[in-house]
Amino acid sequence: MTENDNLPWFRRTYRWGQTNLTELDPSRYDSQWWREHWRRTRVQGVIINAGGIVAFYPSKFPLHHRAEHLGDRDLYGEINALAREEGLVVLARMDSNRADERFFNEHPDWFTRDANGDPYMAGPFYVSCVHGPYYDQFLPDVLKEIIDRYQPDGFADNSWSGLTRDKICYCNNCSDSFHRAHSKSLPQRVDWDDPVYRNWIQWNYQRRLEIWELNNKVTKEAGGDHCLWIGMNSGSLLQQSQRFRDYKGICERSEIVLLDSQTRLSSSGFQINGDMGKLVHGLIGWDRLIPESMAMYQSREPTFRLSSRPAPEARMWAVEGFAGTIQPWWHHISAYHEDRRQYRTAESLFRWHETNERYLVDRRPIATVGIVWSQQNIDFYGRDEAEARTVVPYQGFMQALIRARIPYIPIHADHIEREADKISALVLPNVGALSEDQCQTVRRFVNGGGGLVATGESSRYDELGNRRDDFALADLFGAHASGKHIGSLVPPTQDWEEYSQHSYLRIVASLRSGVYGPVSGGVQDSMGIRHPALSGFEETDVLPFGGRLEVVTVDESRIVPLTFIPPFPIFPPETSWMREPESAEAALILNEEAGGRVAYLPASVDYCFGRYNLPDHGDLLANLVRWASSDRIPIKVKGVGLIDCHLYQQDGRVVLHLVNLTSAGTWRTPVHELIPVGPYQVEIQLPEGIKGDSIKFLVAEREVAASTESGWSKFEIPSVLDHEVCVIS
Repeated sequence: MTENDNLPWFRRTYRWGQTNLTELDPSRYDSQWWREHWRRTRVQGVIINAGGIVAFYPSKFPLHHRAEHLGDRDLYGEINALAREEGLVVLARMDSNRADERFFNEHPDWFTRDANGDPYMAGPFYVSCVHGPYYDQFLPDVLKEIIDRYQPDGFADNSWSGLTRDKICYCNNCSDSFHRAHSKSLPQRVDWDDPVYRNWIQWNYQRRLEIWELNNKVTKEAGGDHCLWIGMNSGSLLQQSQRFRDYKGICERSEIVLLDSQTRLSSSGFQINGDMGKLVHGLIGWDRLIPESMAMYQSREPTFRLSSRPAPEARMWAVEGFAGTIQPWWHHISAYHEDRRQYRTAESLFRWHETNERYLVDRRPIATVGIVWSQQNIDFYGRDEAEARTVVPYQGFMQALIRARIPYIPIHADHIEREADKISALVLPNVGALSEDQCQTVRRFVNGGGGLVATGESSRYDELGNRRDDFALADLFGAHASGKHIGSLVPPTQDWEEYSQHSYLRIVASLRSGVYGPVSGGVQDSMGIRHPALSGFEETDVLPFGGRLEVVTVDESRIVPLTFIPPFPIFPPETSWMREPESAEAALILNEEAGGRVAYLPASVDYCFGRYNLPDHGDLLANLVRWASSDRIPIKVKGVGLIDCHLYQQDGRVVLHLVNLTSAGTWRTPVHELIPVGPYQVEIQLPEGIKGDSIKFLVAEREVAASTESGWSKFEIPSVLDHEVCVIS
């Protein structure tokens, strides 16, 4: 009997497995082999297909489609019984947003309709309407039937949130419900400036939260207080918004998050997984669990559901998740595979996780930088260009801080006050939509001595996307909006004239005469003293740009260390020279008179780094964060390579989790092999009460010597292959 045994299942189940059944699997499911695989991979819980689109048990409801090869078999019941014999937690998996033609013909009023009255389809299936009886009556009855027969610990649901935002449903249920709520007819098209359309967006978000509450009411009444319905949620904020899933609202209503985020994109890298772990923990709490569906098959770019995912790719996604305090969950589609390689990947990862689980859960981040985000910003500022306006700038800052080895935490805009005493600097990566209350919390943070780095149109709009006359934070920025901009956040096309323009940023204090290179008689060098935020650029007077510049007016006494150089031709080469080498347009404004240090970038450098990955952009962003935070960074790591540094505190110890992102395949999926890096010289500022003279490496399985000096622990990590976890006590 362990201390964890007294906890509810959603607080003690750290490792999961899922065999996502197909309709053929009832004819070939090898119960004993999968039972042994559960043991070998040390899982504590399993997710078993139950019902929804396809039932894997003999449901009493005639319209609940039975798996084609189920016959008289109760496959869900059999697997459930085996899992119970093994002492495993069981979640019944639902997939409940569509149905077959037979169901549609019986209840045509339960399904979505377009403006012409035609049903929306997903392949051969009809998409059910979240505002109708399918969700209010049929699914609750199915949940109660499964609980009555099998007593699962809870429910997962893959596609629970219905029709996505790019489609408007005009069925009678939607028309009546929306009219009752807003006394208006449904919007006829996407129009973010139309209050009715924005009401429709908010109405849909609210309905998904109602479904969350309804399903949990049903499962708890039928199965007890710990029988939770917990859906599944994406690892992409953009996808959450497109599905009307309010992450903050969901986390306020849940004890655990099932993260359906199976793989990376080449553009975002593995590090996006660690970032999402921190973001969700920031909403639900660091003492809660976030199991993540980690595909053992090739799940994207391209998708081959029956082929093994390359082991290095699967492994790196998992260990970056561990670094973000995500729990592992192996996932196979189909119960039988001719490509057997995928069965080997999880075992070593899961066994290592079991051995070291006490260091991988219930830990709180040590980070002095917070990157602000909100779904309202994605929706009402991002609108139909949400990726370019909101996601890419966020990821640009994320990548810059990872590259600079500066630990950070994502902070929801509503939680700034809550986290203010833990951080030294806030980052607003083009957070255009902020409420008055949110702006006030930013202002109080800065007035109290905190640093701020903001970019683009941050605070120019209210929380519903209504444009203000000026930045709400203009007093902090030392700049005022003109309503004009130069350039675009949309990547250039191959149109010759558009593609042949490029722009730069000028560093105001020229240093050319003191640097190796030719002399131009027509150029006068100022040889001024540069601001420390521009450290590292001593051999250049210009930086590449190519993004969007907000045209602003600057308050007197504010420092403007970067200005904008207007675009000029790329092609032909003979025309590629600066027509206007100087301009008065500010690209960076610094304010040291607000209580804390403020850096405002009218130039979209965060977007540029997120899109183009130029090191100058990443260096500038990291410099600004260091300056704004007054260098209050709790870790220093010296050594070559791209590594993601996550720093945590537990009772009596610090946990440093390092992930090696250095690989020829890091920025292109999938990774073919892992490349070791090191050595690294590490210095960590120790929290009060931790000596820091004992260092244990959990991956290398060794202890090393450390020294402490002025509250900093210093040690060396000889090598990192995929990841390393250092426990300092």
